[in-house]
Amino acid sequence: MDFALSEQQEMLKNAASEFLAKECTKKLVREMEKDEKGYSPELWKKMADLGWMGLVYPEKYGGSELSFIDLTVLLEQMGRAIAPGPFLSTVVSCGTAILKYGTEAQRKEFLPPIARGEMIMALALTEASASYDASGIKVKAVAEGSNFVINGTKLFVTDAHVAGCFLVAARTKSGRDKQDGITLFLVDARSPGVKCTLLQSFTGGKKCEVVFKNVRVKKADILGKLDQGWKIVDDIIQLSAFAQCPWMLGGAQQALEMAVAYAKERRQFDRPIGSFQAIQHKCANTQVDVAAARDFIYQTAWKIDQKLPCKKDISMAKAWTSEAYRKACVEGIQIHGGIGITQDHDMQLYYRRAKAMEIAFGDADYHLELVAQEMGL
Repeated sequence: MDFALSEQQEMLKNAASEFLAKECTKKLVREMEKDEKGYSPELWKKMADLGWMGLVYPEKYGGSELSFIDLTVLLEQMGRAIAPGPFLSTVVSCGTAILKYGTEAQRKEFLPPIARGEMIMALALTEASASYDASGIKVKAVAEGSNFVINGTKLFVTDAHVAGCFLVAARTKSGRDKQDGITLFLVDARSPGVKCTLLQSFTGGKKCEVVFKNVRVKKADILGKLDQGWKIVDDIIQLSAFAQCPWMLGGAQQALEMAVAYAKERRQFDRPIGSFQAIQHKCANTQVDVAAARDFIYQTAWKIDQKLPCKKDISMAKAWTSEAYRKACVEGIQIHGGIGITQDHDMQLYYRRAKAMEIAFGDADYHLELVAQEMGL
């Protein structure tokens, strides 16, 4: 198989790289860490005008109808620039779920404003256990006439504080089978009874606690079928876990290039430190990890486009890339020495995001367990 980028994909890659280098400076990244919103509305609008938000959505919903490999190319460049903003939560976790499982009315309501950059969404999935298993969903939704009433608390909800709508996983039926009785709801973030609190985080991302107290939603706001939402949740977890991978790949590649550049210019004992075998091996091992991650990721993106079974591939990519990104940053810090751990240096920006994305939608252990299950173990 030929996984070389097409001419169009090379153009997308280069255009995204040039745009982000100009518009998403490390100065902006640092400012957005301190900003309560966590993203620049101006940059968000420019990204939307470039068609990034609707890249994989059909044209009739305001999208460009490009492939998942195209989205992977874009995500890699965004990860390289550590672009702040609710892109993954809005476009991937929520938007693609609506595209795949929503009614036509729901698609027309949500996808065009997402593509225009006017709608931000947040996936309200995890709770106190921080588990990605069905047993971790305790928030309840009880039927009352033509409505449902939602009560409970969601934790670590990314970008909830700036979202106009939540995609909420709630339990609508209790039983021995924890995967049975889960339903997904599209909930207006301004609904009475919704309280969102921004949590303190060292990662640079914005995580929130969202409390639902007697929040009423219509039955028409159910995504998919009543009590049968776990299949959708599982699909969202897989796709969201995969979308983290090219983002992490871009970050790992940038961390590697920063380390190599420093190893070439930093001199010790009258020679560049990159001439020492210990430093060479750190850089070479990181290069191997990054190259393997790229192969995992683009092969999996191709399978997603071809609608081939790829659950095992996604878990392998997430497990490998999570480790590769973290290790690239750790080795980069080691090569830089003391300066690598200072707040003024860019390496720590990548390291903190590597730690956050390592556990988002399942860490390496979680995904290796899924790989073992796919192997029949």
